[in-house]
Amino acid sequence: MKNIPNISFQSAEGATKIEFLKLSELFSRIQEDPNHDPKRPHRLDFFALLIVTEGTGTHQVDLKKYALRKGSVVKIAKNQVHAFQDDLNYQGYLVVFTEEFVLKYFSRSSIEFLSHLYNYHLSLPLVEKSSYNESFLFDSLAALKSENQYAQMDILAKLLELYLLRLDQQTQGSFKRIIKNEFHQIFTNFKNLVEKNYTETRNVKDYADWLHISPKHLNHVVREVTLNTAKTFIDQYVLLEIKRSILSTDNSLKDVAFSTGFEEVTNFTKFFKKHTGLSPKEFKTNI
Repeated sequence: MKNIPNISFQSAEGATKIEFLKLSELFSRIQEDPNHDPKRPHRLDFFALLIVTEGTGTHQVDLKKYALRKGSVVKIAKNQVHAFQDDLNYQGYLVVFTEEFVLKYFSRSSIEFLSHLYNYHLSLPLVEKSSYNESFLFDSLAALKSENQYAQMDILAKLLELYLLRLDQQTQGSFKRIIKNEFHQIFTNFKNLVEKNYTETRNVKDYADWLHISPKHLNHVVREVTLNTAKTFIDQYVLLEIKRSILSTDNSLKDVAFSTGFEEVTNFTKFFKKHTGLSPKEFKTNI
């Protein structure tokens, strides 16, 4: 029985929780390594930036394909499912870094600003026509190659921090809604709880109790951030996990039902059809 592979951060010799992988070398590795196929959907336990400097192609993130061209940046969040496609006709870098790296080297204010940049419930993975890619890559690669390694990680972190803030500024240019900082924090905690516990409960009251707030207040916060109710957010996340499992594994629909928190296949089928208009079997057949 195949499941979505979980990929852990494995740095090259000398790398410390951040690495710059040249895509041409990564693509060569893809062709040669039979043990891991990045063209098959897989889940990361770190953050990544796919930066395109030349050429065109596509990349899949959470079941959607995004067109790539020079200036494109794909943000892949921790625990997100993604896959390279067959059209590897582009150049650039895959920058990978861990949550520990961010927490150790980034300022607290930047972490708060960047929380929605990597929150795939609030922003799309693709940033187009970034004008900051070349300078970020040039300065970062120069810092990595420098013989003077004094404060090297701090320098790399500040370059990455500035680059991400600029991407955030670009993507938030059309973001008109002003959301209170405390709402962001409550929503982030709620999101993390849902991702961890959705197989155990889809009850809004349970999550509100864990957050030590009322269900009414939780609904208010989630509406402010996503324009949807807390129940809708939970159901949409469960639906996403079901689709991920159906599309990315060869598990039976019964196994998918049990793995996503449904004790009865009939309830699983009713839930899926209510939200998609298709039965899980029809969805799997039509993809």
